[in-house]
Amino acid sequence: MIAIRELYVEILATAILVLVVVILRFFSAKVIKHYAKTSEILEHRANLVIRYNNIFLTILFCIGIFIIWGVQTDDIFLTISSVVTVVGVAFFAQWSILSNVTSGIILLFSFPFKIGDIIKIHDKDFPIEAEIEDIRAFHTLLRTKDGERISYPNNLMLQKGISIINNFYEDQEFTD
Repeated sequence: MIAIRELYVEILATAILVLVVVILRFFSAKVIKHYAKTSEILEHRANLVIRYNNIFLTILFCIGIFIIWGVQTDDIFLTISSVVTVVGVAFFAQWSILSNVTSGIILLFSFPFKIGDIIKIHDKDFPIEAEIEDIRAFHTLLRTKDGERISYPNNLMLQKGISIINNFYEDQEFTD
């Protein structure tokens, strides 16, 4: 049985790594929220960026743990390549999921429209005019004038022509 004294360096390094990751997650969330407020980015999008940042930091944490505890590099690469292969085959079988996630990320960072915009989707068979309620990773939630709630796939949001309709009469003040 290995004594704790023999593993002192690994335990100490793991504790320091945990502390660093917790501090990085906290301060990066603060910086992202501050940037979102100063640049008037919607809170929902800032929260999504924070979530992606936390996933990235978690992956770095796992790699750091592997390095600290001396997991063989060949074993790590074998495991990662096996997981990537399985995930790749699953995503290839479900290309629409991958397409929607990729489109969601593009919509998040390109800002073609925002929550609250009234849009018109130019579709020959099923045209839609609705207000954007929420933009999520896989789909965008729309609400029509009749109150109908539509979940529209993000990949179609990028494939179809979309017009942003400004309601000039409500937003402008008229003076004589």
